Amino acid sequence: MRLRTITEADLGRVLACTTDDPVGVIDPDLLRRRFADGQYRPGLTWIAEDRGQVMARAVWWLPPGGAYPGALDCLLVDSSVTDRAGLAVNLLGAAHEEFRYRGMSVLPAYHVFLPTGWRDRPDVAAALRWRQQAAQRAGLTRELERLRYEWTPAAGLPERPGRLEFRPEPDDDAFLAAFLRVAKGSLDATTAEATAVVGVHRQARDAMRYYQGMPGPRDWWRLAYLPQGSLAGLAIPSRNVDGPVAAYLGVVPELRGNGYVDDLLAEITHLLAAAGARWIQADTDLANRPMAAAFQRAGYRNFAVRMVLSAPMYSA
Repeated sequence: MRLRTITEADLGRVLACTTDDPVGVIDPDLLRRRFADGQYRPGLTWIAEDRGQVMARAVWWLPPGGAYPGALDCLLVDSSVTDRAGLAVNLLGAAHEEFRYRGMSVLPAYHVFLPTGWRDRPDVAAALRWRQQAAQRAGLTRELERLRYEWTPAAGLPERPGRLEFRPEPDDDAFLAAFLRVAKGSLDATTAEATAVVGVHRQARDAMRYYQGMPGPRDWWRLAYLPQGSLAGLAIPSRNVDGPVAAYLGVVPELRGNGYVDDLLAEITHLLAAAGARWIQADTDLANRPMAAAFQRAGYRNFAVRMVLSAPMYSA
């Protein structure tokens, strides 16, 4: 079995590589578009080849302007392979070794997109299981299940409660201070893990840098204040490569439990709709029930699940 990155000459065979799995499939048209715009590249697409036949395929996504792959988007192994997890481990291991050689300190996560209610579908659960096994054996030992939400104009704009004043704030230090405040006691698993390992100051700086790197304009960001002038939270509408997103929002710890999350999410939704959004997407952790409930109250629909299989993001 030969493990390698593809060349331009292999692209047709890679596009023709199909599976009967109910998860992990990227539509050929989307593959073509992302190869055309550089989000997918031959050097970041690996195959396992046996006597000229593609037996497995792994496609990593490159963020715009990125030097390293941002995520594994697709992992397929031919159904004729007896040990699908074993072949997948070998393929991921070869790619990970190359990524480390290039200087990556943290392996790219694997994002598996699942339908809602996937646990009630044995075919989906089985297709996920061997991918989980392969990812874990290849070093992606952290698992986080996230609910995917979408708002469209058909749902109507959520009511703005009017309890908070929202202000644009060009001063990055003011936003950094807000990130520090809302990180304390956050139910977001990634925030909590980072804070526990590297401390709240590094977590806040890293989070802010991440959102600054998104394609959405920085002047969409808002700080939220109570009428008497004290900080209530922050709201970050933005965009990713696919379109508008409710990127991040948070309430300061002393004001949680008062429903201000609804104010923040309504503001984000109104701002993005005013900017022409015909749909808005957002994710939250399965365990973050207050945020999931807020999305539902605002008219967002849970349309899918994202299972994120990753290496630990931080080291002390």
